[in-house]
Amino acid sequence: MPAATLSSRKTRAALRASALISFQMLLVLLLAWVMLWILGRMWSVIWPLVVALLLTTLTWPAARFLRRHGWRPALAASVVTLTFLLIAAGTVVLIAVPVASQSGELATGVVEGIQQLREWASGPPLNIGDDQVTSAFDAGIARVQDSVGTILTATVTGVGTVVNGLVTTVLALFLMFFFLKDGPRFLPWFARQLPGRLAVDVPTVAERGWDTLGAFVRSQALVGLLDALFIGLGLWIVGVPLVLPLAVLTFVSAFVPIIGALFAGFVAVLIALVSNGWTDALIVLAIIVVVQQLEGNVFQPIVQSRGLGLHAAVVLLAVTLGGSLAGIVGSLLAVPVAALIAVIWNYLREQLSDVTEEPAPDEPDPVEPDAGPVVTTEQPA
Repeated sequence: MPAATLSSRKTRAALRASALISFQMLLVLLLAWVMLWILGRMWSVIWPLVVALLLTTLTWPAARFLRRHGWRPALAASVVTLTFLLIAAGTVVLIAVPVASQSGELATGVVEGIQQLREWASGPPLNIGDDQVTSAFDAGIARVQDSVGTILTATVTGVGTVVNGLVTTVLALFLMFFFLKDGPRFLPWFARQLPGRLAVDVPTVAERGWDTLGAFVRSQALVGLLDALFIGLGLWIVGVPLVLPLAVLTFVSAFVPIIGALFAGFVAVLIALVSNGWTDALIVLAIIVVVQQLEGNVFQPIVQSRGLGLHAAVVLLAVTLGGSLAGIVGSLLAVPVAALIAVIWNYLREQLSDVTEEPAPDEPDPVEPDAGPVVTTEQPA
């Protein structure tokens, strides 16, 4: 066989096509970067909007039920918003009241735990004496005094973060009320403002995205319920007090990825330590680690992949990427953002795909079985 040689014409055509595709990809990436930059500059407005949308997906079924039973939109939105606030306040009370009632016992347990830790450190193999503890304490005080400026800066920053969080919460609640009240009228109004085909495409994608956000919130609530159930059952078996508040705290903290789980686990281990001792605290820690591993690797990927139409591996990769790019907020928004991207991509595929309709085979006209004979009447000439 003769040796094959490269065609210069085909090679140049392939290079031109590759260069054109690369240039188009660069334009798309540049546009994406510009959009992300704009979103970052508008984050103080976008973040309350995102929180309001997530809260609205959680409370919309109740508002829709009331509206279908004759309630006016404003009244239904007001009742649902007030009910949500009462439930949130009740959750805080359910956690705070039992903890406050046993605060004395918990404080005594903390002191006893510190004393036990000190006695254990003074024995083998550490053999840390009281003079060493005192010198370490003095060194810590001196370091704190030298870092007063840094501590004040961090305190001011923390206060600013808390204030921004309160402002975001209040704004999100107001937006949730307006979304519950006027939400069904938004898409028709928005469609009338768009020209041409956008009046059909954008509302369709928005409606599918709304369904996706609802599926995300429901799946996250189910995952939090499973966490609270298994961790609460483990705490009850071990005999740790405040099981119900800890279970509620676990459910609520499931909506805040990573930090929420760490905070709830830390509180549960601390209460187990000060009330039951080191052995039960280690058992509780093992239970929390096992449940969190099951959540991150089994519950959350399976539930969210089914509810959002994403593969479990995509969910894991999205959470990892979101956390590395934007921290806690990125982890929280990674899965719904990935699901929304999948919605847009699937819609684009539907619109850009070539649908070829095969011609139907020649068949005689169907005869209606129930049709009677055709009667024609002729007028006499």
